[in-house]
This record gives sequence, C-alpha cells and structure tokens, in this order.
Amino acid sequence: MIPDRWIVEFDKGLRTVFAMTPAVRPVPGDSLPESLGDSRERARVAALMRVNHAGEVCAQALYQGQALATRDAGLRQALAGAADEETEHLAWTARRIDELGGRKSLLNPLWYCGALSMGLLAGKLGDDWNLGFLAETERQVGAHLENHLARLPVGDTRTRAILQQMKLDETAHADLAERLGARKLPAVVRGAMRAASRVMTRTAYYL
Repeated sequence: MIPDRWIVEFDKGLRTVFAMTPAVRPVPGDSLPESLGDSRERARVAALMRVNHAGEVCAQALYQGQALATRDAGLRQALAGAADEETEHLAWTARRIDELGGRKSLLNPLWYCGALSMGLLAGKLGDDWNLGFLAETERQVGAHLENHLARLPVGDTRTRAILQQMKLDETAHADLAERLGARKLPAVVRGAMRAASRVMTRTAYYL
C-alpha cells in the first residue's frame, strides 16, 4: 500500500508542473510601472524568466525528494518551510512570464523528474550530505540570479524586484542549510552540478 505521504507529494508534483501556483507574499515590484514596450526585449526577458521558472520547478522537486528521504522530523520541517518560499518564487515567475506574453518550459516534467531523483539520492546519502547538496544548490542559484539581474534591461524594475527578492531567499536557504550541519561537497560534485545547471538553463531558454 502506498503511504499517504507519498500520495500527497505526488499531488504536489502535479501541481508544481501543471497548475498555477498561488502566492502568499505580495509579488515584488507589483506596484511598479511596466517599462518593457519593445517586443524583442519582452521576448528576451520572458525567456530569462522561463529559465527561472524551470529552476523553481527543479527546486520544488529537489526539496520534495530530500524531505521524503530524511528521517529527521526537524530537518523535514525546515525543508518544508524553505519549499514554501520556493513555491512563491514559482508563482512570481509564472505571473511575470504571463505579463510578458511568454510561456513556461515545455520540458518542465523532465526537469521535475530529474531534480526529484537528485533530491532522493542526496537524502539517502545522509542528512549532512543532503544539507550540503541543498546549500550548494542555493549558492549556485544565487549566482545564476545575479547573472540574470545583470542581463535585464536597465529600466525593467518589475522583473528586477522579483529576482532580487528571490536571490535574498536563496541566500537565506543556503545559510539555513549550513547552520543545520551541511557538509561541503567535493569540488568534482560542485563542478558536475554547475555543468548540469548550464544544460538546463540553456535548454529552458529556448524550450
């Protein structure tokens, strides 16, 4: 018999990939005026936000996999709290994509399944490695967001506000993982993670 917890997580996965996610916190920059009028600029920023949305799909799957794998109730609760903030990122990026007339990645189901598998594997290695994987992921996401902030049109304050708040949250999640006992990953693992991230981001930009 399938445990109720797995059924709940399966439902979360379907909602992450296929449903519109609600946000609790206000959307950053929601009161700022829209500055993007040029269709090429709108398309380019929409593609950047599609990458960020795909990254948030991966984050949801990663947190779910890690939470399912750990036996530590306190760690599971901490992961759930961070995942709630990542859910808001999912909602914010989806809304901005819609505002710009763009679309989400066609490969979101693939990104989700891959990240869920990585989360489950990290969790099985032990909580210290689980947290280490989480901390490194969040650090790399923060660097990725910094790159996107530099690529935005100067006047696009609406998108910039979203990415800046996301970066603050990702940094907080990495700090939390380190406080909970994250083990630093070997350089070869960190490099492999960066390589996998590059493949995802470059593909999601177009697909």
